[in-house]
Amino acid sequence: MTNVDHKQERWSTEELFPAIRSEPIKQAIDTLNSKVGAFEQFRAQLNPRMAPKAYVEVLEKYEEMIRLVSRLAAYGELKFTEDTQDQAAQTFQAQMHQLLAEVDNQTLFFKLWWKSLEDAQAAPFLDAAGDYRYWLEALRLQKPYTLSEPEEQVINLKDVNGPQAMVTLYTAITNRYKYPLQVDGEVKELTRDELWVYVRDANPELRAAAYRSLFNVFEKDVPILGQIYQFRVRDWFSEQLKMRKYATPISVRNLGNDLPDEVVDMLLAICKEQAPLFQRYFRLKARWIGMDRIRRYDIYAPVAKSEKTYTFADSVEVVLDSFHKFEPRMADLARKVFDEHHIDSEVRPGKMSGAYCMTVTPDLTPWVMQNFQGRPDDVATMAHELGHAIHSLLAVDHTALTQHSSLPLAETASTFGEMLLIDELLERDPDPEVRRDLLFRQMDDSYATIMRQAFFGMFERTAFDLIDGGAQIDELSKAYFEDLKVQFGDSLDLTEDFKIEWLAIPHFYNTPFYVYAYAFGQLLVLSLYQQYQQEGEGFKARYLEILASGGSDSPSRILERAGIVIRSADFWRGGFRVLEQALNRLETLKLPA
Repeated sequence: MTNVDHKQERWSTEELFPAIRSEPIKQAIDTLNSKVGAFEQFRAQLNPRMAPKAYVEVLEKYEEMIRLVSRLAAYGELKFTEDTQDQAAQTFQAQMHQLLAEVDNQTLFFKLWWKSLEDAQAAPFLDAAGDYRYWLEALRLQKPYTLSEPEEQVINLKDVNGPQAMVTLYTAITNRYKYPLQVDGEVKELTRDELWVYVRDANPELRAAAYRSLFNVFEKDVPILGQIYQFRVRDWFSEQLKMRKYATPISVRNLGNDLPDEVVDMLLAICKEQAPLFQRYFRLKARWIGMDRIRRYDIYAPVAKSEKTYTFADSVEVVLDSFHKFEPRMADLARKVFDEHHIDSEVRPGKMSGAYCMTVTPDLTPWVMQNFQGRPDDVATMAHELGHAIHSLLAVDHTALTQHSSLPLAETASTFGEMLLIDELLERDPDPEVRRDLLFRQMDDSYATIMRQAFFGMFERTAFDLIDGGAQIDELSKAYFEDLKVQFGDSLDLTEDFKIEWLAIPHFYNTPFYVYAYAFGQLLVLSLYQQYQQEGEGFKARYLEILASGGSDSPSRILERAGIVIRSADFWRGGFRVLEQALNRLETLKLPA
């Protein structure tokens, strides 16, 4: 493949709108309001005896509004990501949240009417719905938990200045933080992403200092951040359990993911059961880095000092090459993100930390955000987020209501992309030391994606129960620390500064109970990757079909077509068997003298 000299840059959002204060924004809002007003006229036409074809035409009108409101909302999110401290971006994002709630309220009658139908009445409409079918089926899953129209409207408005406002406040507060760290005799003021480079540094004191800097900064705002989380959880209880009557807090997410509670419970239980596997890995790592026992600060430590870094252009090349070798079409789709300037890879003060991929509508290439600093981790993050983009682009033939993958499958392409990258890096550099470092890094990443995320999910269940019982913030920190003790056993030294780590996990605030999707996705990908290694070309069509399905069917049916039964405990343990084989290989490597 030709290596184009890609450079780090801020993404272009002009494909959406030219500026926050611009005439096209005003025109889009006016058009949206006009469409919503016209759509409200359908209220009188909806009845169980209407022609299914006429109902599908109403659905098409609804999708038109969703596409337009998605563009406006996405523009607000992207501008806020660029600079979380920009007042214009903050204000516009809040205005779009408000607009979204108002549009949802004005069109709410449409979804409520659909949920109110008896199964026999709904059947003809489902048969005629085409690609909309699963979206309609998923709506009907919420029927037992749906309230009256006035109640639903009040909740929509409440969310804008309630939980959504809490999340925005948390993001704005934590993204302004600067973390002091002494490096080579100089004290630097770092962003969180810049700080995170040092948790994988070869110097053990620098690793510890990086974590301590993070916790020292967060410690100052424990009362504020803890209260924000408590408000978030209490709102969840008030709405989801007391009003909607969900059985448990996590049941809300499970239903949204179209996964039975028992499958998620089984997944988390098996992850807890398999904790000794990673405890064994941490003991091995201690021997490699010359410690009797590692500290929690050291779990991502390199086993040998390495100065390996990558330029942005080289990273793009190796990621695209890894995709191309598996399936050329995947590389072509990923390249669209760069060619259309839909990636923001710069590190800037005020820019949101972390990384994500945002799909807006099927006709637009997704936008990718990361904070690239040349580390091997950054190359893996690029492959991960581009995997998300590929997933969306393979599903562009679906509607705006069915393109987005469900959360359980959302990490499939991203994690698979990382594994393709590892294969490519191993092939490019046969040096035994490089191979060793990559194999250790794979185990580090598997821990971070499976065990760490699963225990996050277990903590969330505990935290919700504690807050419902009136627990204080310190009690939540104590519970988090107790979970860490179970997770690590006696495999490492755990210091009490980690008790407030939960306050620094944005997913807890942004999307409660999202985190188990990472464990689900990684264990699924381990199974899929094993099939790929065994079957080669015969596997690809089945894998691409999973991705091309987007969100047009339930996760269980999409996976069943690929021969995967998610209700099987053996399936989930199978993913851990793959990891155990990898650990066995690491244990055969000769320790450094």
